[in-house]
Order: sequence, then structure tokens, then C-alpha cells
Amino acid sequence: MTELPRPGSLLDTLAQRLRLEIDRRDLTDPAMIGIHSGGIWIAEHLHARLGLREPLGRLDITFYRDDFSQIGMHPQVRASQLPFRVEGRDILLIDDVFYTGRTVRAALNEIFDYGRPAQVVLGVLLERDGRQIPIRPDCAGGTLTLPPGQRIKLTGPDPLAFTLQAD
Repeated sequence: MTELPRPGSLLDTLAQRLRLEIDRRDLTDPAMIGIHSGGIWIAEHLHARLGLREPLGRLDITFYRDDFSQIGMHPQVRASQLPFRVEGRDILLIDDVFYTGRTVRAALNEIFDYGRPAQVVLGVLLERDGRQIPIRPDCAGGTLTLPPGQRIKLTGPDPLAFTLQAD
């Protein structure tokens, strides 16, 4: 049986690693974007902890997914909200679980439709095995290896918890 990590302690670690990355890259006034839905929950916590000034951006990547034709024509879509200029900005992109890299690829495509950021720092609460494309997080709260046929899902927003599910 796989022991599930606690989101609270992963949030602490992720916030600390993001602070270090912000300092290392000398980012000034970065804007934060959370990927719907779990990434937004995580970003809400991190936005306050990091004391960011810009409002939090929210991204729904539904129409940018590479499996859109497989999930059907009636997905639940929410409007993306980026209440700041993207062009030339340092962006903190936040998601809950990094798995194949395809969600982040779709998010980057959408962000670039709003403009060309100076830098994008990818922070995830949990990185698991199974990467399929050459994208990986800059900062992760933790890592997890799962046996074949299992996946992990963040539930929330209050309380945040992980559940294991069968593929």
C-alpha cells in the first residue's frame, strides 16, 4: 500500500523552494498562475505565503489539451483569467500533480497566446513518475512513484487531500 503524502507539508516545502528559485533567478514582482483546478487551490495558498502583489491568474487549459477529441465535446470549461500583462513578465506557473507533462505543455501554449513571458518557473505540489514529454518542474513539494495502474488525485479545496485511484 502506497503511503499518501500530506499536502500541508508539501505546501511548506514548495513555498520554500519557490522562494529560493525566485532569489536564484533574481525575479522581481513575479505574477502567479494556477492551472484549474488543483493548481488554483495550491496557487491560492502559495500566493499569500509568497506575498505576491499581482492578483492570482487562473488558467483553464481544456481547449489546449492534446486529448480534447478523446474527452468529448462537452467538457466543463471555465474562462481563464489573467488579470495582468504576460508580455515580458516573470511567471510562476503552479499545478497540483505533475505526471506526463502534457498539462503543463497545454498551459504554456495558452500562456503564450496572451504574450511572451520573460521566464516561466514551474512549481508543483507533487511530481510523480511517468513523464512523457521533455518538461519537468523547477520546484516540487515532493515526489512519488506509483505502481502501474494507479494515479493520485488532489481533492479540495478545503481540506486538501490526496486520493489514490485506479487507471
